[in-house]
Amino acid sequence: MQDKLHRVVITGLGAITPLGATAQETWDGLAAGKSGVGVTTLFDHSHLETHIAAEVKGFDPTRHFGPKEARRLDRNAQFAIVAAKEALEDAKIVVTDDNTHEIGVVLGSGVGGIGTIIQEHTVLMQKGPRRVSPFSVPMMLPDTATGQVAIQFGIRGPNICVVSACASSNNAIGESFEMIRAGRLPVILTGGCEAAINEFAVAAFANMGATSTRNDDPTKASRPFDKNRDGFVSGEGAAVLVLESLEHAQARGAKIYAEVIGYGTSADAHHITAPDPKGAQYAMQMALKQAGVSTKDVDYLNAHGTSTPLNDSSETKAIKMVFGEDAYGVNISSTKSMTGHLLGAAGAVEALACVKAINTGLIPPTINYETPDPECDLNYTPNTAAHRDVRIAMSNSFGFGGHNAVIVLRRFE
Repeated sequence: MQDKLHRVVITGLGAITPLGATAQETWDGLAAGKSGVGVTTLFDHSHLETHIAAEVKGFDPTRHFGPKEARRLDRNAQFAIVAAKEALEDAKIVVTDDNTHEIGVVLGSGVGGIGTIIQEHTVLMQKGPRRVSPFSVPMMLPDTATGQVAIQFGIRGPNICVVSACASSNNAIGESFEMIRAGRLPVILTGGCEAAINEFAVAAFANMGATSTRNDDPTKASRPFDKNRDGFVSGEGAAVLVLESLEHAQARGAKIYAEVIGYGTSADAHHITAPDPKGAQYAMQMALKQAGVSTKDVDYLNAHGTSTPLNDSSETKAIKMVFGEDAYGVNISSTKSMTGHLLGAAGAVEALACVKAINTGLIPPTINYETPDPECDLNYTPNTAAHRDVRIAMSNSFGFGGHNAVIVLRRFE
């Protein structure tokens, strides 16, 4: 006899992104069509091909941590803790000895503490091995952010880091959904974090031809689905969602933002960086099937929409393969046009955007959409937000390595 499957709801939101220091500030920026992209300030970019990024502005870790603690936390983990704190407070969850094992932390991160690796490698080269920090290893590991969130809040349930490139946080949300749905535990903090704006990463992406070089006009650089797109813009930050079983949320009188109803994940098995629309197609179909909804039911689709020539045309093909003629009736947007590409944290920020679209009836735009591309001919909600009753929202995330992760959310009823 099959065990009961639990409904899974979202009861808390937290974020720190290029658009704001909180979930609400981030949403306000998205709804207003605001760009978070600017000239890079985190390092000297003068000798690089790309001079722009979507940085978290004005972040002072000592406002959140003591000076010593701040030095022992990579920027990636700092973002995760800040977003998790907001999400816990928003959900009104207090961790106690009685519930500590009933709460999990499952976060995605594409590259983890890459800032620490670069910093300490520089120390090694300039000052020798004895000067390398003994905190380097725990600071640089991708799973450190999840471990630090658990330490900060005393959470002793499952603690897992998901690494699947730019699909990481959508996979984290999807796997958390499956764990709660199966009854393994009632509450999980899930989402993603990333802090990869540094000289090495920017140079590496640029040499791949993956990033925009529209240095003279940073706010116009990220232009998903536009014919003149020339690459993505690196972003940073974190977003955390509190997922709960419906029974647990109702028992404590929690407010409910939305319900998670479907998850699909697949591999392209095609190429290490170039996408294959068949992989995305399968993930979307799997998510819709599990959700028990048809393509006609989907009101909003938050696209992966990186602003790279290959991704945007491939994703458009995949959407058409799944939706058929219904593809022209759904509002699609890429919020990366405003946040830049947060890599492993992208899916979490975009899930937040879907939740807010469901709650407000406002679909965030794809900004900088100026010249239509014949290969990208769907409704990308160009330049200004659109009003629409959003009951069902879908969010796509695809990553280097051929990773695909799709989630489906529904208005809670």
